[in-house]
Amino acid sequence: MTAVPQANQAMPFSLDGIVNTINLGIIIIDADENILLWNDWVARHSGVVAGTALGQQLSGAFKETISPAFLSAVRNTLRYGLPVVLSNALHRTPLPLYQGNNAQLEMVRMHQAVTLTAITNTDTTRSCLIQISDSSNSIKREKMLRSYSEILKKEATTDSLTGLYNRRFFDEHYKIALGQSSRQKLPLSVFMLDIDFFKDYNDFYGHPAGDRTLIKVAGALKAQLSRASDVVARYGGEEFILMLPTMQEEKAIEFGERLRLAIWNMAIPHLRSKICQQISVSIGISTYPQDSNDDISALIQAADTALYKAKQLGRNQVFFLPLSTFVARDVHDMQADSKSEKHAC
Repeated sequence: MTAVPQANQAMPFSLDGIVNTINLGIIIIDADENILLWNDWVARHSGVVAGTALGQQLSGAFKETISPAFLSAVRNTLRYGLPVVLSNALHRTPLPLYQGNNAQLEMVRMHQAVTLTAITNTDTTRSCLIQISDSSNSIKREKMLRSYSEILKKEATTDSLTGLYNRRFFDEHYKIALGQSSRQKLPLSVFMLDIDFFKDYNDFYGHPAGDRTLIKVAGALKAQLSRASDVVARYGGEEFILMLPTMQEEKAIEFGERLRLAIWNMAIPHLRSKICQQISVSIGISTYPQDSNDDISALIQAADTALYKAKQLGRNQVFFLPLSTFVARDVHDMQADSKSEKHAC
């Protein structure tokens, strides 16, 4: 059993030795804010030695001005005797303390966590114990974790090849857009786009060339978007999908033609295309019209059916299918009610 030294027995260590050994900043001030204790840790990270600091007012002891918020917290502890914790989330650098030592301090402030504790003296006056810990490593770890989390989030929602959103991201945001359009009776246009004869392109030019073409097409599609609410995603293989809230039918048809021309004007050679000897796309469009009672959940299926019709009619064109026609399943009148245009080389 360890013996407990009696009050009159000499300790084998000094209080100064303990205070100056711990990896923690310790400052004690009296009721008038005069410094009574300034340990070696504080001296190392402030560049102010204890001999200079002792007896000085806390507000003037450092080489830089202390924030008014910190001094206010200290005074509240002295006045009311209540402990105060200054977390590094709200008070990153409350005191002018730096990394390194007093001989070679870095000019970037140390992140700190500070605890203020009232001490009742024998004469019933109060002193304030200021404990300071270096939270720089915790902040670094927090930033690394946040960065890693953002990377994982990006990987979960982004197509690794093209950099566009992936199908998972699109499906989640599409549900939100559907709800908003349905509740607010606002139009919503969906575009399904497919690169014509892309399998033949890959077979002839090779998959690396195919990947490069997918990246170019993705960039051209993204360049056409101008609003934060517009979404373009790689839906799978050589198929892309776009969602443009508040875009009405006529504007959607015009925009679809812009998309087609954006790809066509890149003039990417495709010698195995059965249309022309360059890359082209087929586009299917459907729009949820304003003040409509149609089944908005069928919008993607309607755009997909429109894409199928664009291919069936010769590809390299935009085909618009009214949602009402698709919902009614009036397949025979589909072509008559739709709007499309065949484009020659």
